[in-house]
Amino acid sequence: MTAAEISRIAGVTRATVSNWRRRHDDFPAPSAGTETSPLYDLPAVQAWLRGRGHTSTASPTEELRTALRLLGPGSGVAARLFPLVAAASRRTPEELAELAALPDDQLTARAEKTAGELPVAVPEAEPFRYGPDDAGVLRALLGCVREAGAQAAVDVLAERELDEGAASGVYQTPEGLSLLMARLLPAGASRVLDPACGSGTLLAAAARQGAQELFGQDSLPVQGRRTAVRLLLAAPEAETAIRVGDSLRADAFPDVTVDAVLCNPPFADRDWGHDELAYDPRWAYGLPPRFESELAWVQHALAHLEPGGHAVMLLPPALAFRSSGRRVRAELIRSGALRAVVSLPARAAYPLHIGLQIWVFQRPEPGGTDRTTVLFVDGEGEQRDGAAGTPSATDTAGAGTRGGSRPRRSGSSSSAASSAPASSASAASFDWAGLTDRVLGQWAAFTTAPDTYADEPGVARAVPLVDLLDDVVDVTPARHVRATAADIDPDALARRVHDLHEQLAEQVAALAAASASGGWQPSGASAREWRTATISDLARGGALTVLRAATPSTRGSKGPAAPTGENRPVLTAQDISAANPPSAGAVDLHADATQSVAAGDVLVRAVAGGGDAAAMTRVADDQDAGALLGPHIHLLRPDPARLDPWFLAGFLGAEDNIASASTGSSLVHVTPGRLRVPLLPLEEQRRYGEAFRRVYELRAAVRRTADLAADTAAILTTGLTAGVLLPPDTSDSRSA
Repeated sequence: MTAAEISRIAGVTRATVSNWRRRHDDFPAPSAGTETSPLYDLPAVQAWLRGRGHTSTASPTEELRTALRLLGPGSGVAARLFPLVAAASRRTPEELAELAALPDDQLTARAEKTAGELPVAVPEAEPFRYGPDDAGVLRALLGCVREAGAQAAVDVLAERELDEGAASGVYQTPEGLSLLMARLLPAGASRVLDPACGSGTLLAAAARQGAQELFGQDSLPVQGRRTAVRLLLAAPEAETAIRVGDSLRADAFPDVTVDAVLCNPPFADRDWGHDELAYDPRWAYGLPPRFESELAWVQHALAHLEPGGHAVMLLPPALAFRSSGRRVRAELIRSGALRAVVSLPARAAYPLHIGLQIWVFQRPEPGGTDRTTVLFVDGEGEQRDGAAGTPSATDTAGAGTRGGSRPRRSGSSSSAASSAPASSASAASFDWAGLTDRVLGQWAAFTTAPDTYADEPGVARAVPLVDLLDDVVDVTPARHVRATAADIDPDALARRVHDLHEQLAEQVAALAAASASGGWQPSGASAREWRTATISDLARGGALTVLRAATPSTRGSKGPAAPTGENRPVLTAQDISAANPPSAGAVDLHADATQSVAAGDVLVRAVAGGGDAAAMTRVADDQDAGALLGPHIHLLRPDPARLDPWFLAGFLGAEDNIASASTGSSLVHVTPGRLRVPLLPLEEQRRYGEAFRRVYELRAAVRRTADLAADTAAILTTGLTAGVLLPPDTSDSRSA
């Protein structure tokens, strides 16, 4: 291991490790490497650290990664450990600790016996032998299963194998997206296939929805093993059959038909077998073009369905409009096989720069009901229109609501670096609960009564098949979902415009009052100077308490469960920026988010950005009291006898203060302990606090006025362009 890895497991800096090497003669000598980049023996370093009283601060997953790296590339040990993970998951923590404490020879023998107890359900899981060199990684694996869970260990092993195999373009389907796709299947779908199963997230989601027979295939052996172990962990009662191989060229289930298919197939694969599969009977809707591999996967899925069965697939947006696929799209529509297309916002899933789409298919039934429409849901439009937290023009009018060149490999697969910011960059901050409710509400209404389904402007629309079968056969949702309602009531819209004008006039008056400049005086010939203390200093002195909401990376931890049986609101970082009351729900929380907000708490966003440093802080009021603290927020609870909350919030939110306490470049994290506050008497603090409160109210009034002005302008434009409003008569003013 390197000096950098020693510093990580010991929780010290690299300079400290260098100091140990110079000062302590008994520090382990390098066992490999070079003079400038020495490598050390892991057991020897661990023994030396234990002797000095240094316990490891590395997470169990990081210790497993380190142990795997020490074995070097090409060892293949990661592949041999999958069966052991599944078997170890059936042992108690005490049994795992006892096993890890055995001498090396006994440990390897017991590990072989334990792994041999696994049912023959893991592809290529023939009996493996573990040698003396594997003892370190076996202990790290058992520790990871014991402390972080079996699934975390599986992900680390897959990450290692994908790294060694240079498997690029392999991404994991987010759990929220997997669950949404599984819930689009009809209730009672018992037999489910994923022909590009990757890490198995889609099949695991199907099992959560009640599926009892799970079939999966993937071209990468590591992903087949990963899926098999995931399903053993997530659905031990289900019957599973996981195979390795190319599903298009070598279908492992040629005679199997299922109730449903869930799939996130490879994208833009030019070597999918176009020439050799030209006469394949699966192409019932037309030969997929050479550069349209996704249409081959679509027809492969349909070929495996029972009549009336459903397939839900995650596909790239270009598939909806590329001219090369027009004929196949037309046949899918004409036959009634295509039932719905749902657009997703960019950053909802990899690749993050494009908004993917969910396509829902149903295999036609002989003599079944003719399908006359296709449902389009614009989930991408929700993010465009609702990002600022303001309603669209049609909403304010009273509309109701229902609720690259390299192929992208194995859609449900994990990234080669599972610790990469897949969740933090996208799904961690993505409102999957809101999008799921939005999509499932429309889908339920459409499938229950397709002939009477009522379109929802800006959200969803059912389009007749004949309107789709034009020269381009473009099924992009944004093209078909109307932004405005087709039957707007002119009188109702005019009344709404009048109400908005009155609200805007009142808000402008409130803004004028908040922006009154009286009372602001210069401090003197020069700026004031004062002694300051850090938040850490104040916390040590008992003047305040620093709390921190758990970040989404702790999801799945075994901490105390979030409060249940109550519908408590959740305060988010966006609420702080937008001066909004708590806007999220407890369903969005992770397991250990149990911290409540109290009036007088000072809230600080944990991640800086947006170019608005003063919006980094706020003081909780009675409206916030009782809400749960959302992720990415620091909570400071001052002693009111020593610190004024608004004084504290105002100085903490200063741009220079935030900058000096932040780390990072693209994602800037605020360390609250480094923020500084002037040391002033309480009475003077209150004077400053009142001034900061007025500044905050000014900022909130500006935002509310801007939102109302935008709503008014949008609804006026809608009314004029839809023909339900007439321009004001300006002839009198011109003659005057």
